[in-house]
Amino acid sequence: MRPLVVAAALPFVVACAPAVTDGGPVTRAAGPASGSAPAVAGRAPHGAGTTPMAARGPRPKIPRGTTAGYVVFDRQTGRTALRHAEHRKFRSASVVKILIAIDLLESGKPLSAADRALLKSMLRASDDDAATTFWRRGGERRIIQRTAKRLGLKDTLPPPIYKPGFWGYTSLSASDIVTTYRYLLDRADPKVSELILGHLRKAAKCGKDGFDQSFGIPSAVPRPFAVKQGWSGFGTTPPVRCREGSGGVRGAFAGALSAVPAGRSASRLDQIVVPDLGRPVLHTTGLAGKGERLVMVLLTAHPAGTSWQESVRRTTDLTRQIHRAAS
Repeated sequence: MRPLVVAAALPFVVACAPAVTDGGPVTRAAGPASGSAPAVAGRAPHGAGTTPMAARGPRPKIPRGTTAGYVVFDRQTGRTALRHAEHRKFRSASVVKILIAIDLLESGKPLSAADRALLKSMLRASDDDAATTFWRRGGERRIIQRTAKRLGLKDTLPPPIYKPGFWGYTSLSASDIVTTYRYLLDRADPKVSELILGHLRKAAKCGKDGFDQSFGIPSAVPRPFAVKQGWSGFGTTPPVRCREGSGGVRGAFAGALSAVPAGRSASRLDQIVVPDLGRPVLHTTGLAGKGERLVMVLLTAHPAGTSWQESVRRTTDLTRQIHRAAS
């Protein structure tokens, strides 16, 4: 594996970002205020989503030692149904591939057949080599700077200046990823949104690197759904190599590989600017429900040394609780 790609998925620990663990406060409101915009299917009312609705199910319980940030936005009501630590920064792993795709398609430059094939592989099978190709071509850190400004992302930052090629070192929040999906659904050129979301609706069960990507939304939420996943800090070899058709769930997993060799800790400088460096992360993001009513984002960081299987179990169980509470 090329060093650049390997670095793309490092685990990240941010010293300045407060850890939110063991549940913590979940922001809820008694319900929509009187006189609020009427519920509509499809596009949400302009400016909606700042007031959370009352959760319908029990409050999700975050496993001890796990840090989580999540948001569920209901497009039918135009309200945030559930949110917790929504501005807490996490290292992106392969979730950043959505921003890379947006920047590529909005550059105004025509795509060759080879480019389209790479884009498909990057979004459906979380192809790291494809992401690196587009990252270099687009100016690396400048991709994040452009898209953050264009989409109005408040918490998203590019990788450190001293590691510009490490796209997985991008920092982002659950709130910003919800904003990104809403941009694709409501504001982006349909040619851009349909191409990107079309691939996410047909995401492969297995990542190109052999990791099973069906944790989180694909395993916890009924169809239909469109997903983009992210992971980092579990090494380069899956505990059991994923096989298409080995399970009934289809999902997309962001195959971000750890840049920190086993048994070694991240440098102190990395820890200052890269969230959760040294801890494994799993992210599950996407659209769910009839008419893609819900925008769901769950970002998680687990205790150092937590296995792939245990991290998947924790993330999927928490996803299920969040969906029940918001549905």
